[in-house]
Amino acid sequence: MRVFVAGASGAIGRPLLPRLVAAGHEVTGMTRSPATTDEIRAVGAHAAVADVFDRDALHGVLAEAAPEAVIHELTALPRRFNPRDKGLYDATNRVRTEGTRNLIDAARAAGARRLLCQSIAFAYRPPERPAVLDEAAPLFLDAPAPFADACRAVAEMERMVLEAEGLVLRYGWFYGPGTYYAADGSTAEDVRRRRFPVIGSGAGLFSFIHVDDAAAATVAAVERGASGIYNVVDDEPAPMREWLPAYAEAIGAKPPRRAPVWLARLIAGRFVAQMATRLPGASNAKAKRELEWTPGRPSWREGFRGAAD
Repeated sequence: MRVFVAGASGAIGRPLLPRLVAAGHEVTGMTRSPATTDEIRAVGAHAAVADVFDRDALHGVLAEAAPEAVIHELTALPRRFNPRDKGLYDATNRVRTEGTRNLIDAARAAGARRLLCQSIAFAYRPPERPAVLDEAAPLFLDAPAPFADACRAVAEMERMVLEAEGLVLRYGWFYGPGTYYAADGSTAEDVRRRRFPVIGSGAGLFSFIHVDDAAAATVAAVERGASGIYNVVDDEPAPMREWLPAYAEAIGAKPPRRAPVWLARLIAGRFVAQMATRLPGASNAKAKRELEWTPGRPSWREGFRGAAD
């Protein structure tokens, strides 16, 4: 197929483009920066330069590409993940609402018949005790700030995509090149400086996914799968008290400290404390069954061992 990837130079776009090309698709990668067009062309894709908020430019590049499938991998997160920043999600919230609306309109005008969209698998409402949830579970629309606005933006984005009969891929916590958990990422820096403690019981469940596995699942979703929502995560949701020490060891850091919940609330906010103790995991059973996809790194336990590379 002719496939158009919006967000081609991002953490998922980079591993996704060569996989789509290798699968035989004719690929156009969109970026805001002309400086990344050579990188896109180097993997055998066409390059298009446009901003998702520039409707005329967006319609122009999509009309020229005439894609059969459009993949939305756009975000606008800062280089450093700082949960104390009240505006942490503001730019990405706008991408997920106004940007998604613009992209869907341009995709329809260009005649695209298949739409895929990046979402998140860690926005489910926490149950009383941490549990592994499937795609039918409700989102955490009344989460503590600033995550509540992010969850509402996610819900609006997913609604628009599903109304367009598209596929929503709820990715887990990314690790690998270009992510916060990469060797040069801000999470790795915080763990090395022992500023990322295990909070309280550390019972919150984190569902991880390596960016290469997320890209492989996305290729599978381009080629098969009905409209709907799919969790794209590995096979082993893990409590913070298990994965964080393993991650620290993988990147050569000292073991993380422990912090009481009250202190985490004071320093990092109520949402961070709640996430560390009550975050639900996500099940990948539907994606494995309906997309015929299996993660190449079934567990973060093996995946983290390459985190320092």
